[in-house]
Amino acid sequence: MAPVYPKEAKKNHIQGDVLVRMKIDTEGIPVDVTAIHGDPLLADAAVTAIKQWRYKPYLLDGKAVMVETTATVKFHL
Repeated sequence: MAPVYPKEAKKNHIQGDVLVRMKIDTEGIPVDVTAIHGDPLLADAAVTAIKQWRYKPYLLDGKAVMVETTATVKFHL
């Protein structure tokens, strides 16, 4: 699901990228999702969107393992 552009940010023509740190659990679900860089008006929308995303679990020796990674969410008008 694409992030919802915050009304306040859109009204003030705020755009840019939000860097998010997260862990992807063994089911492919993002957990411990935190915005680590980007405009605060965009950060919550980025975190909310990523929490709804699903990933293919990372396999190590054929077994799903939790991994830590980052993702960039882009907000452009």
